[in-house]
Amino acid sequence: MCIRDRSTDGGTGSPRGAQTMSYNRQGRPIPAENRPKRIFEQLFVTSSQQAARHLAAQESTLDLLLEDARSLRRRLSHADQETLEQYLQSVRETERKVEKAKEWLKVPFPTVEAEYLNLQVTPPEDPRNYVRTMMELIFLAFQTDSTRTVTYQIGRENGVGISDRLARAVGHNLTHMLSHWVKKPGGWENFGTYHRFLCEEWARFLTRLKSTSEPGGHGNMLENTLCLYGSASSSFHMSQNYPLVLAGGQRMGIRQGQYLRYGNVDLQAISGFASDSVWKANMKHEEEPMGRLLLTMLQQLGVETNEFAGSSQILTEMLS
Repeated sequence: MCIRDRSTDGGTGSPRGAQTMSYNRQGRPIPAENRPKRIFEQLFVTSSQQAARHLAAQESTLDLLLEDARSLRRRLSHADQETLEQYLQSVRETERKVEKAKEWLKVPFPTVEAEYLNLQVTPPEDPRNYVRTMMELIFLAFQTDSTRTVTYQIGRENGVGISDRLARAVGHNLTHMLSHWVKKPGGWENFGTYHRFLCEEWARFLTRLKSTSEPGGHGNMLENTLCLYGSASSSFHMSQNYPLVLAGGQRMGIRQGQYLRYGNVDLQAISGFASDSVWKANMKHEEEPMGRLLLTMLQQLGVETNEFAGSSQILTEMLS
């Protein structure tokens, strides 16, 4: 199962403002790609000769790194050796990726018609078409079976980076400030207009999946795909009451057409409190951890695991 990581800002970001949604087994962030042209070339254009040269260069670099590391290890303290070992784990993981990539060199790239895409588009220049292009590339990747798993982080949580300019799609300047100006005249309407733009593009992506037959399978692509859309923050960066939409997956045992609410949350109290005392106080209600949702999705995807993110129970009410 190959994961293709995308984000509007690209790279990894920082602990305070991540710009990726993918992490390796050691918890280290995997850099996201944010250039549509680069994504398209990785999926459909790169020649086998060019890829082979690139992999050979990577192998040579990794060999030099490992040789230097073995020489350096003898001069390090015990603590520094542990730090070096963590670094070497990343190097070894890269080696495994190179070996897997070699296996794909003999597999021909799929042919797609993409003349309708503007692969040079940028978020500040044309934010609506940028988001649409990124989602269309995800659709093409699924349609050609170029990957089975994709993440796309539309924007950062703290309003830094080029993703903050996506609000220009609906006539505003900076995205993050819309959430802080909801108490101003027209604030909620402006914030809602921006989210309607995102939901329109999300719905367009789902419609593309639904209107396309599953290649080599049964039903349409949406029925055979799990699409999770949501936010990492519900109000004032609180890790509770996440707004999430899980679409598709009917042929994977997911029951659709229902609204599920967990926990006893006073939505009015957390929508606009005037002091820090509210969100700093102890929680007086219980919610279901998001890990249960993710564990349910993993099992319906056929991943053999009984635990994820500390959760060992699935959400049976989601299953048909």
